[in-house]
Amino acid sequence: MDSFISLDLLFRWLHVLFGITWIGLLYYFNFVQTEYFKEAEATAKADAVQKLAPRALWWFRWGAMFTFITGLILLHFTMQRGLNAYIIIGAVMGTLMFLNVWLIIWPNQKIVCGITPGDAAKAAPKAGLASRTNTLFSASMLVGMLGSFHGSNEAFMPALSGGAEPNFSLGLLISLGIIALLELNAIFGKTGPMTTVKGVIHMSIALAAVLVGLIQFV
Repeated sequence: MDSFISLDLLFRWLHVLFGITWIGLLYYFNFVQTEYFKEAEATAKADAVQKLAPRALWWFRWGAMFTFITGLILLHFTMQRGLNAYIIIGAVMGTLMFLNVWLIIWPNQKIVCGITPGDAAKAAPKAGLASRTNTLFSASMLVGMLGSFHGSNEAFMPALSGGAEPNFSLGLLISLGIIALLELNAIFGKTGPMTTVKGVIHMSIALAAVLVGLIQFV
């Protein structure tokens, strides 16, 4: 029992540490670097794209990788108690964010940074939309992490546990549907209101409020 508690604490600490690295850089790209590039001189922007961005992207993508890996390990521990609606939402959004990093953002940013050949004019918007979507998801994903232990009502009851029939509430199903639609937009859609920093922040907070309302009260 003591060894279980020690491992659980270790991987929670690592999960948060890697998560801080990942999401901190996500916010840096969306709130600082992107806005700077809009105003920077061409030579300064070119130098940053070639020398600064690749370094930041290295920490960004590997922060995402190890956040995801430690998250999977924590899910193994948590599954013994059962996964409630909060942790399911957090895990689904975290997984999609991880996939966005490695399958959309990084491949397209390699083209933008000149690491691999390709059309940078087409690659940049694709990477930008996926990055904006990850920013949109981030507040809700964090609520999912915290709510896994601090939720209330039926949202705190196990919805998925080993050997038992899934017990997904209507609110959880609607929430997963909303998340799926937003992810489809990340792949095929447009930035829309997420184009501006204020827009994506407001949408992120609003999405978190909507999802909490759904899983708590529907």
